[in-house]
Amino acid sequence: MFDSLMGFLPSKLVLICTILAFVIPFIIYQVNQKLHEHGDPPWMKDR
Repeated sequence: MFDSLMGFLPSKLVLICTILAFVIPFIIYQVNQKLHEHGDPPWMKDR
């Protein structure tokens, strides 16, 4: 039974790449938001 279940699951490399495909853009988005929060001029923060 365990062998048949393992046949349906993707390999470890596929799982790691899938997780990284979500995590890396999310981290970049969060860093970008922090940079804008601290670096935008005052006239741009009113928007």
